[in-house]
Parts: sequence; structure tokens; C-alpha cells
Amino acid sequence: MSRTESAVGTTPDAMRAVVVTRPGDLDALELKDVPVPERQPGWVRIAVKAFGVNESEVTTRKGESDPEVTYPRIPGIEAVGVVDEADEDSDLRPGQQVATMMGGMGRTFDGSYAQYVTVPAAQVIGFETALGWDVVGALPEMFQTAYGSLTTGLDLQAGQTLLIRGGTSTVGLSAATIAKDMDATVISTTRHADRTDELRAIGVDHPIVDDGEIAAKVHGLAPAGVDAALELVGCTVLPDTLGCVRRHGTACFTGALAGGWSIPDFSPFMIPSGVRLTSYAGQATDLPPQVFQQQLQAIADGRLKAPVAKVYVGLEHVRDAHADVESGSTLGKHVVRLDD
Repeated sequence: MSRTESAVGTTPDAMRAVVVTRPGDLDALELKDVPVPERQPGWVRIAVKAFGVNESEVTTRKGESDPEVTYPRIPGIEAVGVVDEADEDSDLRPGQQVATMMGGMGRTFDGSYAQYVTVPAAQVIGFETALGWDVVGALPEMFQTAYGSLTTGLDLQAGQTLLIRGGTSTVGLSAATIAKDMDATVISTTRHADRTDELRAIGVDHPIVDDGEIAAKVHGLAPAGVDAALELVGCTVLPDTLGCVRRHGTACFTGALAGGWSIPDFSPFMIPSGVRLTSYAGQATDLPPQVFQQQLQAIADGRLKAPVAKVYVGLEHVRDAHADVESGSTLGKHVVRLDD
């Protein structure tokens, strides 16, 4: 195998990567030797150290993503690692710890299930931490989505009450820890009664079991309704979620874990009078580097918790991670760490 010199040492011409050559079951995830991606101007090449495995990547593997996804494709919408190569005038320096996420990664261009990935510089966040790659690898996508939903989507303020519908998802868990750090009161849902203690363990004030209709339970805790509601389950329960929100409060639609991305025969009058409905589908730029750095420090200090479900060492275990994500049997983020 021939090798070329990079700014941080010797970069091979070929790498190991997990490739989806066709939509399918777990066998569609194929471990292959492929060329190391060449970096184009304005992009950054990252030596990948770890990445989270997400529900959206399971969807991509099955061929159920948006039509913009083409095959063969290296999946992976997030990664952490170190800069291998960047533009000479870039603020990013070779060897620097970085995170990247979203922006078409693993969908319109090859993603992070590989030893190297190239991404636009605008979606790269530099940081410094002594936390292990196992921990940091769990954070980018769920922190970006959770933080953007709470700030851009809901404008959550200290002292307010937040409902998280879909609370045991990785974004829901992350949103709960961030909201508690913002001094909010958090009500969070789970479909399984045996997981309420797990929600309490991460700081949720009021875990409730979701049977499809929770408005009465929520109003029992917040009689006037909550100030803000983060919808992660989908449009199938959105009307009920809207019924949990106080007048002049806000509901933010961010995800559809149970499916249901649209409401047939939708009428604006389905929204309760005075309740505000918005959505969030942001990008890496919605998570400022200083905020990510603060979150890393909060984890190091023990004020925030990184909900890591399981760590898999080596690309050969990506199939195992996908199987576990699909089963939904373990609370938290599944992280693949590459061998050093």
C-alpha cells in the first residue's frame, strides 16, 4: 500500500470503510478497502477516531431515506477525530481535535464510517478535551439537535417548564441534560414504565409514561400547560403535544421516531388558540464552538451526562451497532471507536 505525506504525518492511499452498496438488511453494510478521500479546497480531511450510530443511518441503510441518497454510500452523519489536512489559511490546524456533523454527510457525500472523512470546513467544530473518544463520539449530532431545538426552536429560558416527548431517545436524553443545566423544569416521556427511573437518573423532574394521550398527565403537573414542548415522536401525537402547551407557549417539531412526518388534511385550527408551533432542522453552525466546549467541560465536571449506551471498538462491529440501535433495547447512544 503506497502512502503520501500529510500535515500530521503519513496518510495511506487506501483506508477501511463500511459501505452500503445497495439498500438492505445488516448484510448491506460491507467492510471494504477504498481510497482515502481527496480533499477539495474549502474542505477538511479528518482522521476519524469515533462516531455515533444513529437511527437515520439505519434508515439510509434500508433505503428509506430521502431520494437524495444514492448508492454506493459510506454512511455516517457525525464524527470526532483530528484534522489531517486543511487549507493553509484555515483556522483549523493539523492535529486539532474536531467534531463534524450533518450537512449532507453520509447522504449526499460519503460519511464517517471510515478511517478518514472529508467535509466542508463550515461544519467542523474545533475543541480541546481530555475526555475519551468514546464519550466525545456520542455527542455531536445529539448535542447539536438538542441544543438547536431548545434555543433556536423553543427559546427556552431559565425557570421555564419543558416537555420532551420521546425522552429516552438520544436527542431527548441530551435535551434533558442541557435543559437542566439551563435551570428548567423537565417533564419527559417514555413508553416503558421501567425506564422512568433511568430518566430520573439523568435529572428529569417528572418522567411520565406515554400511552398516546398525555395532555391530562402534563396538566396535572403544569396546570396552565408547559412553556415549551419538544416533539420527537412525530405528527401522530403532535395534536396531543400541542394540547400540553400553555397559551403563548411554543411546541417545536424536531423528529418523528414513530414515523408520521405529516398530518393528513392538516388545518391551522388544529393548533390550540394562542399556542405557537415551529420546527427545527438545523446544521452544525447552530452549535457554536464555545457552546460545544462548555458542554464538554460540563461533562468533565460532572454537571452534564453523556448518555452512552455501548461502545464498539473497530469498524467490523458497525453491524452489531446497527442491530442494537434497531432493537431499541438499550438507553443511550451507540458509539463506534476506531482502533488506534
